[in-house]
Amino acid sequence: MQEGELLAAVDLGSNSFHMIVARYEHGVPRLIDRLRETTRMAAGLDVNGSLDAEHRQRALDCLARFGQRLAGVAPQHVRAVGTNTLRQLLHPQEFLRPAERALGQPIEIVSGREEARLIFLGVAHGLPSSRQRRLVVDIGGGSTEFIIGHQLEPLHAESIQVGCVASSLRFFPGGKITRKRWQHAREEIGVLLQQFAMDYRETGWQECFGSSGTIKVTEAVVSGLGLSEHGITLPALVGLREVLLQAGHIDRLRLPGLSEERMPIFPGGAVILETAFENLGLERMLAVETAMRDGILWDMMGRAAGSDPRRASIQALARRYAVDEAQAVRVDSTAQALLQAIDGQWDLGEDAAEWLDWAARVHEIGLAIAHSQHHRHAGYILHHADLPGFSRDEQQLLACIVESHRRKPDKAAFNALPPRLRVFARRITSLLRLAVLMRRARRSEALPPLRLDAQGERLHLVLPTAWLEAHPLTITDLDLERALLAELGLKLELERV
Repeated sequence: MQEGELLAAVDLGSNSFHMIVARYEHGVPRLIDRLRETTRMAAGLDVNGSLDAEHRQRALDCLARFGQRLAGVAPQHVRAVGTNTLRQLLHPQEFLRPAERALGQPIEIVSGREEARLIFLGVAHGLPSSRQRRLVVDIGGGSTEFIIGHQLEPLHAESIQVGCVASSLRFFPGGKITRKRWQHAREEIGVLLQQFAMDYRETGWQECFGSSGTIKVTEAVVSGLGLSEHGITLPALVGLREVLLQAGHIDRLRLPGLSEERMPIFPGGAVILETAFENLGLERMLAVETAMRDGILWDMMGRAAGSDPRRASIQALARRYAVDEAQAVRVDSTAQALLQAIDGQWDLGEDAAEWLDWAARVHEIGLAIAHSQHHRHAGYILHHADLPGFSRDEQQLLACIVESHRRKPDKAAFNALPPRLRVFARRITSLLRLAVLMRRARRSEALPPLRLDAQGERLHLVLPTAWLEAHPLTITDLDLERALLAELGLKLELERV
């Protein structure tokens, strides 16, 4: 990344959409613009995962305005991330296609734990350096994240599906606030927190920070009511609860620091916060200004500088499943040689070598389960594993490539990818398949110079006749590969010289 370049992060939250634009200066992002709009997407999501027309249009209109601001930022320096409401959509592409057109950029949906990692990254960079462990809590519109970390590294990350919008609608329907409803909310939220509360308490932390509008507003309210002089405490939250119960309805909430816009979703956020304090044994929480959108910027800069968490995730996965590293390296080097041979004939972009490397490094993880259908096992693992740094689409792409590295490719898996990734996936898969085929012997054998031409959907492979005659199994495999690559719409031609 060059000095003075612009970069932007878009956070498609369940309550509001945020965008920040920064200039890269002396190794840090200097904020130059900020946009925020309340979309309240979580309120438009039904139990079947459908988004109603009103909230859908509100979101698209907002993204169009964001898209205008992004016009001067290089596409490779923009990252847009969707969170819980987009995770819950039954048919996400029905929203993502028009949303990406409106924004003018691809939109990634991240898992709850990846959202938590980005939140911690943003918060940690906004705080003074410390050797102490920190707990960060972020209450969003549809989910709440809890992260324990040290310096810039998260140690534990959890995400539960309760947020200020969803909880206000579910536990306080019609805006009515009663003691019975409050207790019901605490019980249900407490069950979710108990899944990891003991582990978190055992790990421990020395400082606690809160990131999100809910926590910042709560800190302002308890301060304005005289319930706390510094941050948020459990006694302050108990006092706040009584104030809310006395009001009895969101329409009667007249509290210092609470805007009219946030009134309908404030009770849900307050009950989440109180329950978290009780279950985790929190003493004091301080609100911070930085959030996931800041983490997205730092993550982009880390990738540009060669510090990509996705690479660490691949390495960890390969270790966990005891991958034959020597074979993975052989396949990777062969795949990279094939990529270099076509030398831009396919427009695969700057990331092609990295994706081939990742796929080669983990293409055999399924062998830890069984040799039979091990490519399918590998695809399943990649679909469902926690892979820090990867968005949901990226994880699906990697799973698709690896699952189709041998035998008959799964056309349904490619068709399930977002349209913008399908051609890339088919072409990267074809290179990986050829590399795996050429390295079937699993030994450090020198290969002949690899000549490969790629024109449209045609692959023309040139190999020495003498080498092929000494490798009859490879000839048979290449003959079979013609029909298998045809499943991906690719025509493989073999020329002997």
